[in-house]
Amino acid sequence: MMEPTIRNSEALAKTELRRDALAIAEAGFAAVQTSTALHRELRVEGETLHIGERTYPIENRRIYFVGIGKCAIDAAHEIEEVLGDRLTAGIALDVSPIEEHKLRKIVPYIGTHPLPSETNERATESILGLLGMCEEKDLVLMLISGGGSTLLCLHEDSKLCLSEAVLFSSLTKAGVTIQEMNTVRKHISPARGGGLAKAAYPAEVIALIVSDVPGNDIVHVASGPTILDTSTIADAQAVLDRHRITLPQGIILEETPKEPRYFEHVANVLFLSNEDVLRAMQEEGERRGYAVTVVDNRITGEARDVGQRIIAKLHEAPTRSLLLYAGETTVTLSDGHGKGGRNQEMALAALETVDDDELLLPFASDGHDNSDYAGAIADTTTCVHAEEKGIVPADYLAGHRSYDFFSTTGDALETGYTGSNVSDLIIAIKH
Repeated sequence: MMEPTIRNSEALAKTELRRDALAIAEAGFAAVQTSTALHRELRVEGETLHIGERTYPIENRRIYFVGIGKCAIDAAHEIEEVLGDRLTAGIALDVSPIEEHKLRKIVPYIGTHPLPSETNERATESILGLLGMCEEKDLVLMLISGGGSTLLCLHEDSKLCLSEAVLFSSLTKAGVTIQEMNTVRKHISPARGGGLAKAAYPAEVIALIVSDVPGNDIVHVASGPTILDTSTIADAQAVLDRHRITLPQGIILEETPKEPRYFEHVANVLFLSNEDVLRAMQEEGERRGYAVTVVDNRITGEARDVGQRIIAKLHEAPTRSLLLYAGETTVTLSDGHGKGGRNQEMALAALETVDDDELLLPFASDGHDNSDYAGAIADTTTCVHAEEKGIVPADYLAGHRSYDFFSTTGDALETGYTGSNVSDLIIAIKH
């Protein structure tokens, strides 16, 4: 039996409503484990590699693996297990804090996230070097997942990664969408926006994509390193102008690869998405006797506003209702802001109007809501904990201090890195 993902489930499960919410979240986590999905979809039979219903001849071919993002290490272990001696070499660039990965042929690199660093640059250079050795007969299997944009940082001067970190912080503070963010990032690193496909040319590339982007527009997952990019320098500049942001000195916008030949032998496959997790959570909710509605799998907007809108919708729902959402909200930060993440901020905002028979649980599928918490529970039990500690939710919300609030009340969700990343998830229940 698979170990539970939620580490503090027993401590949180104080009510029947909480026990239901945590079980539904656990079902979602189990459905999108990268290694489990690969084990289910990949197999080798004779001289053929099967990926779902797709087949690829592998006789007398060199096979390389490149994993990018928060699912890379988990994927690397399964790839080595499936391919065995048929695997020639590989690189997995992840953000996992795990020190011992025990990989045999795939070299692990642990980069930084959410801010880029020289560590990320060195790893990206190694990936481009590996892909540069590929020949037409070779097969490159990639696993592309969220977090890859930050990891695929590359500039002529390695110190410019610090300037990119400043740019990222400015864009984040302005509350840009992930689509806007990645439109800019594609045009400042040659590894993004189709850059890995160009580097691997003329080899055949199979890119398995784990989507963390609302609507599963895969061109924005990890800034689309294997996909022909249709955005332009003008589009990137428009994002900067719209939010009144100036590029740091030394960083320039450059056009992404537009030549179709680089992408003729590339198959981009949506491998996992929030639809998989929503389906699993729906099944668990129905098993527990709830009438389930998947309301929106591409929700966006200001986190605090979204939280209050969902609670308002929950007020109108009949008893035994379960509303499910997925997507990626934003937090527009004020000066002197504290620590927290968009899921914790959403939960904090919901405390203002949540009723006795209601619960909101927003959480990050990767287990990292801009902190070591995955998310938090908003219900009247949390309100009682706040009263016992003598703290007021509105005061913490005003300063964007959701992490401090839930650290004090003890109502945060703890999972550690999950090895998957398919956007944020929101569970809303009315008993």
